[in-house]
Amino acid sequence: MNYLVLLRHGESQWNKENRFTGLTDIDLSEKGVVEAEYAGNLLKPIKFDKLFTSTLKRAYRTAEIVLSEVGQNLPLVKHDDLCERNYGDLTGLNKDETRQKFGDEQVHIWRRSYDVPPPSGESLKDVVARVKPYFKKHILPDVLAGKNVLLVAHGNTLRAMLIILGEHTPETINTAEVATGVPLVFEYENGKKVKLVILKGNES
Repeated sequence: MNYLVLLRHGESQWNKENRFTGLTDIDLSEKGVVEAEYAGNLLKPIKFDKLFTSTLKRAYRTAEIVLSEVGQNLPLVKHDDLCERNYGDLTGLNKDETRQKFGDEQVHIWRRSYDVPPPSGESLKDVVARVKPYFKKHILPDVLAGKNVLLVAHGNTLRAMLIILGEHTPETINTAEVATGVPLVFEYENGKKVKLVILKGNES
């Protein structure tokens, strides 16, 4: 049995402020650091062989914190293809104010549809188009070789991964929410994906 773990970074400062972040390089909030530490605690039973992350600070800082918590020392393999989607003209805007300006329905379409991009930005379909080749070339071979792989990235990167891995389709992905700091653990056996376990632990 080996594992592919997907982890969305801890809460960022702009997550806290309810803003569209996209490719802006925003750091973790204090809560985000705690979420990363908690995720690392949950992942202690797994000895990772490879760690992939985006080139954005909120992702690779989360990865560094997780490694510290699990007591492992791995190089971070960073790549732009694993970055968050580009929110275009929405970047930096408060989500509630954006809904007031453009309407709930339009903002929901920009955020959750598969193939409708925000103005000057990327759709989720665009994110799949850049994440999928990178995953197939650089990450999947390690998983199929029986290695334990951790991918620390972003909400839309990981929603793209849920499509790539067959957990969702373009028709169902609008229902998928990927919480900050909550590991999604895919179990593999003999090169086949067996099941998905969401690690939430006991937060009481």
